[in-house]
Amino acid sequence: MAIFLRSLRRSSPFAAVRQLLRRPYTGEEVTQAREFTTCEGSRPSLIHKRSLDILHDPWFNKGTAFSMTERDRLDLRGLLPPNVVSSQQQIDRFMVDLKRFEVNARDGMSDTIALAKWRVLNRLHDRNEVMYYKILINNIEEYAPIVYTPTVGLVCQKYSGLYRRPRGMYFSAADRGEMMSMVYNWPADQVDMIVVTDGSRILGLGDLGVQGIGIAIGKLDLYVSAAGINPQRVLPVMIDVGTNNDNLLKDPLYLGLEQHRLEGEEYLSVIDEFMEAVFTRWPNVIVQFEDFQTKWAFPLLQRYRNTYRMFNDDVQGTAGVAIAGLLGAVRAQGRPMLDFPKQKIVVAGAGSAGIGVVDAASKTMARMLGNTESAFQSARSQFWIVDASGLITESRANIDPAVVPFSRKQKDVGHLGLSEGSSLVEVVKKVKPDVLLGLSAVGGLFSKEVLEALRDSTTCSRPAIFAMSNPTKNAECTPEEAFSIVGENVIFASGSPFHDVNLGDGKIGHSNQGNNMYLFPGIGLGTLLSGARVISDGMLQAAAECLAAYMKDEEVHEGVIYPPISRIRDITKEVAAAVVREAVKEDLAEGYRDMDPRELERLNEEEIIEYVQSNMWSPEYPTLVYKQD
Repeated sequence: MAIFLRSLRRSSPFAAVRQLLRRPYTGEEVTQAREFTTCEGSRPSLIHKRSLDILHDPWFNKGTAFSMTERDRLDLRGLLPPNVVSSQQQIDRFMVDLKRFEVNARDGMSDTIALAKWRVLNRLHDRNEVMYYKILINNIEEYAPIVYTPTVGLVCQKYSGLYRRPRGMYFSAADRGEMMSMVYNWPADQVDMIVVTDGSRILGLGDLGVQGIGIAIGKLDLYVSAAGINPQRVLPVMIDVGTNNDNLLKDPLYLGLEQHRLEGEEYLSVIDEFMEAVFTRWPNVIVQFEDFQTKWAFPLLQRYRNTYRMFNDDVQGTAGVAIAGLLGAVRAQGRPMLDFPKQKIVVAGAGSAGIGVVDAASKTMARMLGNTESAFQSARSQFWIVDASGLITESRANIDPAVVPFSRKQKDVGHLGLSEGSSLVEVVKKVKPDVLLGLSAVGGLFSKEVLEALRDSTTCSRPAIFAMSNPTKNAECTPEEAFSIVGENVIFASGSPFHDVNLGDGKIGHSNQGNNMYLFPGIGLGTLLSGARVISDGMLQAAAECLAAYMKDEEVHEGVIYPPISRIRDITKEVAAAVVREAVKEDLAEGYRDMDPRELERLNEEEIIEYVQSNMWSPEYPTLVYKQD
């Protein structure tokens, strides 16, 4: 011990050590290490920021690693995906992305060119929103397929790995009882447009869980660029009630709730709470439901449409675009649109989109026939619906209630030699349709055999093929297949973009894109500017008929039934004006800002269009003025 003390005197010049040497030795000084209160890196930080201000600050932002208590304390609840991850998981996600560059350098691009473009545009969106939308508007034909379908489908599939910066809100099953306060975490005092999904049926890709937020973001990009909705007043929303996609549940990088989907009343309680919360804070907001699975799409639409300003784009938007195309096909045949009720239509697909189209199209036919009960019966008889189990008839067991009105009676099918479950080829051969409409999400469903059956059976001079499923790989057939097998007179439309087909001898086979982007921005904008209490069938019908009439006769006779995407802003303006006029006509309009309902009623058609255009946001840098709080 003496040797130790002499050594300590020689080696330590510090007063604290000398003091130690003066005290009697008890043994504790050597065996007990000194305790420090904290390390520099672990001291709590006092900050004067909350909400998105923290998430946009690189010094304080933890991203998805914020604990739930921190999220509640800092008003972050709902602004991040619900799964709290560790810093190591964040590093793992970053390293996966970083390694991609090594793969690219060694083996060539692992991302598609489209996804690489999306990454570049997304980074610009994070840095400069005005510039982002200016580029998007000025190059909409080139970049709409990047920010929307088909690339958005790939983005959703990879979203947990692509996630960098929060955009939108997440309401989850774990937030039950908290949504009314959570909604105030979003910093905007005014929100005009919400697109919400539960991720259960993203495009034709199935259940993508929390990653479905990508479709809501993409849709709102089009609301801004096509309809001129102010980007500071839009909100993408993901309602995470779990996922039944086992691959996602096993993925360590997945950002959503790691549980199977809620069902029944538990599920409804989450959606109810969300709707009450957003309409309490923003009573005049418009909510577009997007990519909900069929079993919930119709019930939720009926549950809310007469109470809230909402619509379902898959059911109603797809239907409107399809109706516009179907009316255009009648025009292309050289017939008046009033001949639409005479069209025989075979529909492949009985999901929310397929039945939504059939329901809306039959109502259009019935209206043209006088809206009587016999008119509705006649209209329904023009549709033959085929799903994965074949032709749907009244003898089908466990038939979806929404499909029942369109199931064929035995007497209708028996004399044609058809029966319950007859194949698509058999139905096409026997029905001899004027239109083959695909909303099945099954790529290549319109096989060579199906297309040959249409060619050989139809009595129509210009049959129409609508391969409407998204994304591109899910299209029921390509335009090349349609024109080469059915013939050069066919009218072709698809949900995702395809190139026109060179038929030789200077002839072009036009590939029309019958995409929902032609309608939903105008429906939303028209509803906003009219101040309509609800979105009626008449407003949706007016939108579809406006789109159908938009094309000139000479264009339609060439087989062009949808306009080019480059004209989307002008199309949206016209559609929105039609929606405003119909809302006024139905006495649903309550006005917008300084425009009260009586003034709206006094506007003529040209003045309504001017009113719509004057309220469309344009991406110009505003003059900024500092105001101290």
